[in-house]
Amino acid sequence: MKFVNGDSKRLLIYSISPAVLFLIWEVCARSGLLDQRFFPAPSTIFHHLFFVSPEEGIVTDVIYSVYRIFVGYIIGCTLGVLLGVGMGLSHALRMTFYPLIIVTYPIPKIAILPLIMLIFGIGDLSKIVVVAIGSFFLVLMNTLHGVDSLAQIYHDVAAVYKITRRNFVFKIVIPGSLPSIFTGLKLAIGYSLVIVVAAEFSGADKGIGYLIWQSWETFSIKSMYAGIFVIGVLGFIFSYTLDFLERRMVPWKDKK
Repeated sequence: MKFVNGDSKRLLIYSISPAVLFLIWEVCARSGLLDQRFFPAPSTIFHHLFFVSPEEGIVTDVIYSVYRIFVGYIIGCTLGVLLGVGMGLSHALRMTFYPLIIVTYPIPKIAILPLIMLIFGIGDLSKIVVVAIGSFFLVLMNTLHGVDSLAQIYHDVAAVYKITRRNFVFKIVIPGSLPSIFTGLKLAIGYSLVIVVAAEFSGADKGIGYLIWQSWETFSIKSMYAGIFVIGVLGFIFSYTLDFLERRMVPWKDKK
């Protein structure tokens, strides 16, 4: 019961600031302080979202975007963790890949979207690839930091007790690096959402980004805000889910 109450309380706290923002927005819009042509009252946007947007195909757009995020995120994060652990434990791997990563990491991943679309086409694959690349770098750098931050005593104990390489990696290195890995995962999921929406602004006929862009072109302000709200809700769900998993898998982090 304590587990349920704790998470319910956390969810309630997370919901307070958005609720206050919407309340202030509603009052300002209804009182005329905001031009409702550009800032419709949240109540009218929510009505549009629940009763009009489904007929306009927003559910399909959400499914396409979530699919692209999920596939690209899983691929990028998996490769990021694997290479991050490998580079943290292998000097040869670090010397081989680190210079290349340092050069390519600062490049905005949206900047290479035209090249990716040229190579992979304008379909789902190009969006998945750019999400995977963005997720990969964030998870890689944080995983590498986690492995590097592992206390030397763990290495010494493993050497004294002659722990196999496999057990050392899976029972010491990865668990010890989980706080940093989760930091990378949480950064990557937010970045993935940004990337996929930006990628859908052009070269897509489905997705939340496509919906927002089309709504802007037709001056359908409520549809545009509905798409923006959906992005916020997805970001909230993704972040809360990762926080939940982190508390279950890294219980000692909150106790520090």
